[in-house]
Amino acid sequence: MNHQVGRDARMKALFLAGGLGTRLKPITDNLPKPMVPIMDKPLLERNIEKLKRHGVDEILLSTCYKPEIIENYFGDGSKLGVKISYITENEPLGTAGAIRNAAKYIDSTFLVFNADILSDIDITEMVRLHRERGAQATIAVTRVANPSAYGVIEHDEKGFVTAFKEKPKPHETRSNLINAGTYIFEPEILNEIPAGRAVSVERETYPLLLEKGYRIAIYDRCSYWLDLGTPEKYLKAHKDILRGYHTLQGLEFDENRQYISPTARISRRAKVIGPVYIGDNVVVSPFAFIGPDTVLGDGSIVGMGAKVIGSVVWNDAQVGFGASVVDSMVMSNCRVDSNSDKYNTVLTEETSCPIAV
Repeated sequence: MNHQVGRDARMKALFLAGGLGTRLKPITDNLPKPMVPIMDKPLLERNIEKLKRHGVDEILLSTCYKPEIIENYFGDGSKLGVKISYITENEPLGTAGAIRNAAKYIDSTFLVFNADILSDIDITEMVRLHRERGAQATIAVTRVANPSAYGVIEHDEKGFVTAFKEKPKPHETRSNLINAGTYIFEPEILNEIPAGRAVSVERETYPLLLEKGYRIAIYDRCSYWLDLGTPEKYLKAHKDILRGYHTLQGLEFDENRQYISPTARISRRAKVIGPVYIGDNVVVSPFAFIGPDTVLGDGSIVGMGAKVIGSVVWNDAQVGFGASVVDSMVMSNCRVDSNSDKYNTVLTEETSCPIAV
């Protein structure tokens, strides 16, 4: 398949990266949610790289919470081979408000992404279907077992939206499709969003567009989708990648589902059981036990006799002598005390918080 949206399209992509990440605390106390690392790279970087492979290289980032962290990391985008422009909100404008706020940068068909999503949506195919159907908006959708916790999208046999229902009871809808946080819009949609105030695209804009007769299509060929909104989902994303349920470009595992950097130093007296990801310059000491379902970020150190199982350890963190870290997250520069036991916990430099399981 030709994975190119097409240069002639001059298509821009807008990432909605301004959320506070409240449900992801304490991870987001000092870090915007789109910057949480997925196998050593920020989620936003992973998504920009994916877009570039589809021929989209003009990126708009709508930021609000700790925007300087995002800007300092990405700069003008040249290190990723893309052009990045920033639109910073002084106060949160909601999903549609952020889209409207980017209007001066947009003059043709454009893509919109919630910046906290990991998915296998084929952007090139989604754009092709949008054009074939003559849609003015296309919404990527994903299937869920219990749609009553979400806003549900109903559609006709031609793939056009017929209704939006917010958290319907089981008898109120036959649909199990929900909004997957990826959209294609024609620029005239911007005229339907009021400027200068908070607006929700899901609750306000889409129902209005439907009422006014706009053609809104669905794209329902998404087989993997995850909103990284909570620590549990963050851990799940890594386990899914390690187990091969979702593929990251450029990440090759061996037959034991192990990725080990050539610069990692692993004692011959340590035990490593896949699936695992072990990054650059990681040190694993004698008698340590690593895996399964474990990620060790660049420069992390695992002390003698320590165990790290089902956990994600960020760059430059240390797990002390004899410690056990199970189903937990260890953030950058954190030191896990020697001989301590950490289960279902988010460990930061300052504090540790239980993960609700």
